[in-house]
Amino acid sequence: MIYLLVTTEGPTEQRFVKDVLARHLAHYDVYADARCVLTSKDNRSSAEYRGGLSSYQKVLDDITSWMKERAGSDCRFSTMIDLYGLPHDFPGFPPDSSDPYQRVDTLERSFAEGVGDSRFIPYIQLHEFETLVLADPSKLDWEYIEHERQIRNLIKKVEGKNPEHINEGYETAPSRRIQKEIPEYDKVGAGIEVVQQIGLPLLREKCRHFHEWVTRLENLAQK
Repeated sequence: MIYLLVTTEGPTEQRFVKDVLARHLAHYDVYADARCVLTSKDNRSSAEYRGGLSSYQKVLDDITSWMKERAGSDCRFSTMIDLYGLPHDFPGFPPDSSDPYQRVDTLERSFAEGVGDSRFIPYIQLHEFETLVLADPSKLDWEYIEHERQIRNLIKKVEGKNPEHINEGYETAPSRRIQKEIPEYDKVGAGIEVVQQIGLPLLREKCRHFHEWVTRLENLAQK
């Protein structure tokens, strides 16, 4: 049995780990939990504020703190943070490659070296959570049935494209493409529901980097 503790950029990724990934990994004797990265703390009230990624140091501090709390050999740690908007103080930034897979590999290797713990499995999402939605945008009709025409427009725009290659420009990032067609798109609520309707098999088929991460997590209890 392995306990997997995932530090996420925000509540969408946290809910994805808890509601989707954890159920799948339990079949592999891997029990996952997630929390958003700690961004600030009120020393007088001890209140913690989580979510959002403003600097590398914030996520590093939160991961290492969790590692100290859970020091057992039966614990593993990972992340689910976006390449889009990644703080520029991240080690290895900016990666010297135009290929998204090489870029994220460079960043994840540098991230792992920075944490310096063999229990850590870094994961940086290409390019953000909505990449997974674009694996099959037709499933947006589960939440936005009244936007049939806009969903068809979105399907045409991404048809034949690798979702993980849909880039990280301000106007062309996956979430921006969706919001352009569906301005009221809600990533925490609707995004999770849509991804659940798409299902892990198709997400893994369409998103190579995501698939490689899930495969590593599935195998944790076998080592």
